[in-house]
Amino acid sequence: MFGDSATAITILFIIFAAGVAAFVRKRSRDKCLRDFEQNMVTLEDTTGKTIWGMLRVENTGLEFVYSEKYKDEDGHDETSYILYKYEFPNIQAVIRFHDDLSEENKKKREQELERTYHPRWGRRFKRRLLNVFRTVRDSVVEIINLLISQAKKATPAGKVIGSQDKYVTQMRQELMGSVGASFEPLLERYIGHKVVLEMIKGDKVLEYCGVLKDYTAEFIEIMDVDYLVKEGESARRADLVVPRKLGLIRHLAE
Repeated sequence: MFGDSATAITILFIIFAAGVAAFVRKRSRDKCLRDFEQNMVTLEDTTGKTIWGMLRVENTGLEFVYSEKYKDEDGHDETSYILYKYEFPNIQAVIRFHDDLSEENKKKREQELERTYHPRWGRRFKRRLLNVFRTVRDSVVEIINLLISQAKKATPAGKVIGSQDKYVTQMRQELMGSVGASFEPLLERYIGHKVVLEMIKGDKVLEYCGVLKDYTAEFIEIMDVDYLVKEGESARRADLVVPRKLGLIRHLAE
C-alpha cells in the first residue's frame, strides 16, 4: 500500500515538474536580447557575415525584419532572416548602432542609458530584490534535482523514474537551461559602471569600453561603445549584446 502511494506521488511530482519546465521554457526570452527588440540591429556571426533588420525576439530564436524586400541570387523576394536558438553559438555580436535608430528609439535608448549609468537607489533596490528571487528560483531547481535523484533510489518509485529516464533528463535540462547562471556576483557589482569588455574575434582579442547594462546565462549587454564590424571601416557608436563564451568583463574603467 505504501509503495503504491509513493509511486503515485513520484509520478505526480514528475508531471508537475515537467509542467513547470515547459512553462518556464516557453516564457523564457533572453533579457539582453529582449532589450534590443523592435530596434534596428546588425547581427554579426563568427564567419563575418552580417544581417540587418528590426529585431524580434522569441524563446526559440530571433527574427530580423528587413526595412524593404530583398531579392536573393535565385530571384526570391525575402523580407526577414530567422536565426534559430540552436544557431546561437554562431553569434559574434548583436549590434545596435545609434545612427540606425529611429528618433523615438534614440530617445528611449538615451533614457535607458541615463537610468543605467550609476542607477539611483530605487533601481538598485529593485535589482537586488529580483536577484533574491533568482537565487531562490535556482535553489528550487537544485532541490528538484536532488529529489529526483533520491526518488530514483527508492523502490518501487525509482523503477518508474528509471523507466522514464530520458524524459526526466530532458525535463531537468530544460529547467537548468532556463535559470542557470542567472546571478553572477562578480558582474553584479559592475552593473551601471564603465567597464572594459574583452571580445574574442577570430584570432584576436579586442577591447571595448562601455557601460555594463546587464548579463544573462548566455550573453553580456554593454552600452555606448565604439564598434566596427570590418577592418578599414570607421568605428560607430553602438550598444552590444555579446555571447559570454566570446566576451568577458575584464576591468572596471572608472
